[in-house]
Order: sequence, then C-alpha cells, then structure tokens
Amino acid sequence: MANYMQYQVSVWGVVVMETLGIQVGELQTLMLMPMLAAVFLAIPAGTLADRFGVKRVVAVGLTVAVVAGFARAAFLDSFAIQIATMFGLGFGISTLNANMPKILGIWFKHKMTVAVGIFYAVSCVAIVMAQSVSTLFPDLFATYIVAAFALLAVCVCWYLFVRNHPAGEALPEPEPVTKYLGTAAKSKNVWFIALVYGLTLASTTGFSTIFPAMMEIVRGYDMTLSGNLAAVGTIGSFFACFVGPAWVQKSGKNKPFLIVTTVLGAITMAAVWWIQMGPSLWGILIVSGFLTACSGPIIEAMTYQLPEIGAKYAGSAGGIVTTTGLAMSWLLPIVVTFAVGENFMVMVIAYAALFLLSLLFIVLLPETGLKAKTAAEGVEAQG
Repeated sequence: MANYMQYQVSVWGVVVMETLGIQVGELQTLMLMPMLAAVFLAIPAGTLADRFGVKRVVAVGLTVAVVAGFARAAFLDSFAIQIATMFGLGFGISTLNANMPKILGIWFKHKMTVAVGIFYAVSCVAIVMAQSVSTLFPDLFATYIVAAFALLAVCVCWYLFVRNHPAGEALPEPEPVTKYLGTAAKSKNVWFIALVYGLTLASTTGFSTIFPAMMEIVRGYDMTLSGNLAAVGTIGSFFACFVGPAWVQKSGKNKPFLIVTTVLGAITMAAVWWIQMGPSLWGILIVSGFLTACSGPIIEAMTYQLPEIGAKYAGSAGGIVTTTGLAMSWLLPIVVTFAVGENFMVMVIAYAALFLLSLLFIVLLPETGLKAKTAAEGVEAQG
C-alpha cells in the first residue's frame, strides 16, 4: 500500500501540480517525502525491533501512516499539509523496510533471497496498480480516500496476524540497544550495501517519478497512456523479482549476476529517451524495468547473509542500509532535478549514470551466495 499511495502522486502528477500550483521539482519532492521519513526512522526502527520485536515497532509506524493517509485526502489544496502527510505515510513502510531482512531471514532462512524477491514483486504489483488503476477514479480525492481505507485494512491485519518468529524458535538474548547498532555500524560491508541500495533506488525512483510527466509534457501523450507506459516497465520489474533471486539461488553466486544486470540496466534506462512510440518503446520499457529491478532483492538479502550480521543484528543493519540508501534516493533525484531544470533528456541520462555508479560498490562486496557459505562452512569443519 505504501508504494501504491506514493506512486499515485506520480500518475496524477499533472493534476497534483495544477491543484497545488507547483512545478516538477516540487512534485518530485512531494513524492519522495516517504523516503525522507525513512532517513529519520530506519535506524531507530531497526535497533528497537532487535530489542523489542518487529511487530510492535511496525504497528506504531502503520498507525501513523493510516492517520496521514486520511489527512492527505482531506487537504488536497495545501502543499504544506500534503508534504506533511506524505512524510507520515513513510512511517509504516520505513519501519517495515528497515526490518525486512530480519523478518524474512528468521522465517525463511536459506530461501530468504526468494522471499525477498516475492516481497519486491508485491511492491511492483502495487506500483502497477497505481499506474494503471488509480486513474480510473473520478478525481484525486476518490483515489486518495480509497487508498487510505485499504491501508487501514492492512494495519488491522498486521495487528491481528503477524508474529515475530515461528512458534518454538528462540531468538538471541536481548542486548543493549547501543550494542546492536554499534556492531552493525562497524561492518564496512553494511555501508557498501547501503550505497548500492541508495544509488539504484535513487536512479529508479527518480526515473519513475518523471516518466509519466515526461510522456505528457514532451511527447504529448494523455495521462492514461503515460500511466500505462509506466506500468509496462513495472511489469518487467515484477518478473525480475522472481528471476533474479531464483538465478542466484541456483548458481550459488550473487556478484556475477549483479554486475551484468547493473551494466545492462543502466544502458537500457538511458535508451528509453530515444525510442519512439511503438513496439520498440514497450519492449525497452519492459527490459529496462526487468534489469533495473534484478539487484534489489539480492542486495537486501545480502544484509542478513553477512557473517558478521545474521539474525541478531539484522534489524540494526537494515536500519543503516535503509537510512543511508533512502537518504541518497531522496536527495539525489532532487539534486538532479534542480541541477538540470526541466531538461528531461539530461535527467534520464543522469539517472542511468547513478545506476551504473552502484557497480563500484557491488565489486567491493564479498560473495555471500550459497556456494560461498558452503565453502566457508567446509573450511570451519576442517579446522
């Protein structure tokens, strides 16, 4: 629901700009406010979840998000309130994302990468729904208020059905909050993952934000067609969430796959600008969406897979990754927008360059795939 409600702003971008009297730069700032919330919340959310449990921490975040969702629908013509409510919407997803490696690692163990892929796939479905379905509502209020009620239903389900860990499984003994955070912060690999996460998310979020408006303003397509084109790219991302984790699960190695898809993803993202309407445009959007989404689930899973992190410190490590990554993904698109104005071609190239830059930190990461883990266990057994 968080992705759905965030991407409603992008799809209804022209209407939002007219309603609030803002420009593209302010629209991008508005859409990225949930990510700014994560900058402030992710580290405390992850560390507190290590200490008190994930369910309590995420429940608080979801409650704030529900209130913000209804307030957003009630005050459509106030830019200040829209900024505040979009920030509030980030509370739920921020507390959840910070602890996602911990939750899925505890429940799914060695199949965690596949589980993360499913998590990402559901997020892609939400984006596709926002891009293709939200425009069917008669006006902005209707699409916002329905989303608020849907988020309320999700919040109630979390209260009733979620558990911190499987029945009968004991978690590590709790430690002081500062110990969790300190251990995670000392790992250079946690910071490398955060930089990869930030660069790729800044690139894909920035591109997705400007794409519908770019199609309307530059090419003259209507809002529905622009939203449908954006949804096509997200369909590619959906399949990547399954193919990427399955590939590395079978091969036993993460890094070769990440390197290849990062290079090709940057190339196809940049190529979108030069492709005109027709089968070629639909095709490049699917391929670009697929390639740029392959790395996300794998990178997220690597946090839990780091030997120095594991289940015990996964919340704190996830908080660091989320905070650093989302700070970059919030700031970098704004920097790009204000640096180049409304030159959409330069924006597209800049976002592709950011995606490619993540390759530097992927190379520096250790291999955490199944083959590397098996080899390490073999060495320990021999020792």
